[in-house]
Amino acid sequence: MTPAEPAAATTTDLDLKATMLAMGKRAREAAAVLAQAPTKVKNAALRNAADKLRAATDAILAANARDIAFAMHNGNSAAMVDRTRLDPKRVEAIAKGLEDVAGLSDPVGSIQAGWTRPNGLLISRVAVPIGVIGIIYEARPNVTADAGGLCLKSGNACILRGGQESFESSMAIVAAMRAALAANGLPEDAIQFIPTRDRAAVGHLLKLDGYVDTIVPRGGKSLIERVMKETRIPVIAHLEGLCHTYVHESADIEMARKIVMNAKMRRVSVCGATETLLIDRTALATHGPAILDDLISAGCEIRGDDEVRKLDTRVVAATEADWTTEYLDAILAVKTVAGLDDAIAHVNKYGSHHTDAIIAGDKDAADAFLRKVDSAIVLHNASTQFADGAEFGFGAEIGISTGRLPPRGPVGAEQLTTYKYVLRGAGQTRP
Repeated sequence: MTPAEPAAATTTDLDLKATMLAMGKRAREAAAVLAQAPTKVKNAALRNAADKLRAATDAILAANARDIAFAMHNGNSAAMVDRTRLDPKRVEAIAKGLEDVAGLSDPVGSIQAGWTRPNGLLISRVAVPIGVIGIIYEARPNVTADAGGLCLKSGNACILRGGQESFESSMAIVAAMRAALAANGLPEDAIQFIPTRDRAAVGHLLKLDGYVDTIVPRGGKSLIERVMKETRIPVIAHLEGLCHTYVHESADIEMARKIVMNAKMRRVSVCGATETLLIDRTALATHGPAILDDLISAGCEIRGDDEVRKLDTRVVAATEADWTTEYLDAILAVKTVAGLDDAIAHVNKYGSHHTDAIIAGDKDAADAFLRKVDSAIVLHNASTQFADGAEFGFGAEIGISTGRLPPRGPVGAEQLTTYKYVLRGAGQTRP
């Protein structure tokens, strides 16, 4: 396979079960080698992958054009098409992301904790790779490079299943990354991409419990529910981004306008985009009109409750479903709340525990929101679009984990390790 000509197998000529089993076996073998790879070699492979992606820009963009045509033929929304679309600037950002990951500290082998027992035993908790990670994600092709790069950095082999809309782009990206692995003496099969759009492949991946150590599903409720139902493999769930921004009565008006606009409209198709705006009733008349006008003027459709609709005749009536919808589009639900406790209750009831923000000048109110909102990421006076591993200094991310157990929040290289205990003695025996 070359970046210029990604080969896509079809369901008619592909025994999916056998193919997936073979991928699992190869991944397990590659993981054993990668777990022992020196930091210098892994970093060289990552930087080489960045170079090869840049060299393959034309081929990647040609593959992406085929993906865009596929997405439009299937009636995908403009926002979804935007998630899929690449241009030279975005390809460069993908390559730069791999170089950023190379520049991170290697989490493998780091000592997380250490202590000495009264009998002289030295005990250390040491980070080690998880092993083989199966990653199922949506349309954005940059996730293919992010996931492969983070798994490489953390010493894990990966089997990637990207969205149907980004299939050709992902195949081209993976081909470049596999070439970089081989050029640096690492097994190509440390990064594999399922070579078919057939959804049945996901079912076979979920049954590879003898070879895959962790499944990372990144998508909506239906995907998460399917994965939980069909697999015995441990799951790191990345649920939808039903994110909130709450404008407290103490919020500075100009700050609120700036943050809300960015949180919603910077990129409407990312998981950190705000989908519901909450405004204190006591601030509705002072803050609401300007915020709504900014959004509507920028092309955002507003769906609001009765009080919000009185502020602007362009606001559409919201329904109960709007409080539970991740639009990934230029649509925003806006609700009036009675105060801090009402806002917190709404977020905890309707949110997906992803990312939620408060805009407030009152520090006590902000502290209460940050403490009581049960989400992986909470922010004060900042845009929800900071929900991104790169913005956290992780170089990249596989996604935002919304579960209660760790890892939680952005999943980078460090979060893709587990640990073992190493004990060093001097002849001690247990009495």
